Amino acid sequence: MKIKNIQSLVHNWIINHGVRYFDILTNTILLSEEVGEVSRIIARHYGEQSQKRNFQINEDLGEELSDVLFIVVCLANQTDIDLEESFLKKLKKKEIRDHTRHHKNKKLK
Repeated sequence: MKIKNIQSLVHNWIINHGVRYFDILTNTILLSEEVGEVSRIIARHYGEQSQKRNFQINEDLGEELSDVLFIVVCLANQTDIDLEESFLKKLKKKEIRDHTRHHKNKKLK
């Protein structure tokens, strides 16, 4: 699926189910909250942090990453950013900037 399609799907969902977009400040705060949930799952499942006694066994990293994506797409839609175009532009920049840098990194071998 293309990012443009995702932006359209999110926009249609907002219009049909969410009434309207939350304001940009609210969405930015919600993004921080969702990134925190991703971090918590990774710290406990892949990192060294211990599970709490009342942890939810059904924590789903994919679902939390999707929450992050949803809010990022909302912010892009609200600010009239073509996320697909911006992503491809950023990827090209990273290819030029980082190609030899990472190949020379002995820690990655």
